[in-house]
Amino acid sequence: MGEQVALERRPEVGAPRSARGAYIDGRWWPVEQTLPVHSPATGAVVGEVAVCGVADVDRAVAAARAAYPGWRDAGPEARADALDALLLALRERRDELVDLTVAEVGAPVAVAREAHIDLSLDIVAFYAGLARRGAEVETVANTTIYREPVGVVAAITPWNYPLYQLVIKAAAAMAAGCTVVAKPAELTPLTSLLFAEACTTSGLPPGVFNLVPGRGRQVGSAMVEHPHVDLVSFTGSTQVGSAIAGAAALSVKRVSLELGGKSASVVLPDADLATAVRATVDSAMLNSGQTCSAWTRLLVPAERYDEALGLAADRLDALVVGDPEDEATELGPVISADQATSIEGFLERAAAGGAQVRRGPAYTGLPGHYVAPALVWDVEPDAEIALEEVFGPVLVVQAYTDVDHAVEIANATDYGLAGAVWSASDQAALAVARRMRTGQVDLNGAEFNLAAPFGGVKKSGYGRELGRHGLDEFTEVKAVQA
Repeated sequence: MGEQVALERRPEVGAPRSARGAYIDGRWWPVEQTLPVHSPATGAVVGEVAVCGVADVDRAVAAARAAYPGWRDAGPEARADALDALLLALRERRDELVDLTVAEVGAPVAVAREAHIDLSLDIVAFYAGLARRGAEVETVANTTIYREPVGVVAAITPWNYPLYQLVIKAAAAMAAGCTVVAKPAELTPLTSLLFAEACTTSGLPPGVFNLVPGRGRQVGSAMVEHPHVDLVSFTGSTQVGSAIAGAAALSVKRVSLELGGKSASVVLPDADLATAVRATVDSAMLNSGQTCSAWTRLLVPAERYDEALGLAADRLDALVVGDPEDEATELGPVISADQATSIEGFLERAAAGGAQVRRGPAYTGLPGHYVAPALVWDVEPDAEIALEEVFGPVLVVQAYTDVDHAVEIANATDYGLAGAVWSASDQAALAVARRMRTGQVDLNGAEFNLAAPFGGVKKSGYGRELGRHGLDEFTEVKAVQA
């Protein structure tokens, strides 16, 4: 048996957090190698995370497999009670979770609080409630159709919304009766460590949730290829998602993929242009543009193109870019130097191709990976900047001649994750939404609904998260004839 490693509690913002080990079967197991976690805003080391290996994955999957029968058979009430207790333990750590998100993601504190942590806690609460309702049973003639938990779930999460991406998978899977082995991103693992700590203090049965930090090529691959993993839930790049689907196919393992996006915000001629433009700019810039569902393309009628560009430029100039610990900051740094270089490369190639590029406020107050937000227009329909995901604070503005042309531009990319339509007519907005090849569309800035399924089509992946569909993703269908 491994030696339990104590975690430090409530570090100061920016102070290193020590957590050496893998969380397996309700305990912390030490590992030989660790990696520093750096602040994107300052470059300072803000924590340390274990680098697990294949043996750790084997141990974690074995723990999850051993815990599965008891968790599956515990019943809806017991699972709901456990998730409620986990929610309480997470709420007790809310301020620390916010601080860690600011430290490891560079998210502005207001964004970290609302879009990262409070939303994550709402998701845990939602799935606790759904667990209490139990699985739906359907009867068709002499057949009763049951939904049963799929088994051991491998959850592989990205760096952009670390806690949100973890709970959207783990809470739904555990509510369904599955057990979980999770791997956080190397760049932002700290909130997942605190989630594991909350699992212990909340009394979640050992083995129901396990955490194996490490590198994707070792830990992620071992999870995907493991014969005792029943389903892989992955969020990340299309390239990696494609490789995971290929590897999982060798063992006929189910996969759920939530991948990239290049979502369009379509402003119809009768829309409130000022409201639509501001909301689209804010969506494109949220979390420094590192949001897969961001509306990164603004499509406007040709006759209102110049007006829309002016409104977008005004909003861009008004953005507050700065220290993520400042409550007034709207845009912090991007995650890494490599990401900043990638974003600047997109903008340089766009300008070289004839596009117009306007930069918003730059920030030099901290030595981190800051990228001035950008507006790009006069782009060719087949330009890279119009079709590919940048994953940074960049909005492309395109003009259309009529509604058919708008739909054609909206559907022109290989992605189909999200989108928006703006119109004074709900029916006109809905008609365009129905023609867009994408997984989710907001009409006139509709409020986010965590009970609604979220997921993509085309190269944005398959499978759904959130809502009842997000829980069903972790179930198998069984038909019993009588």
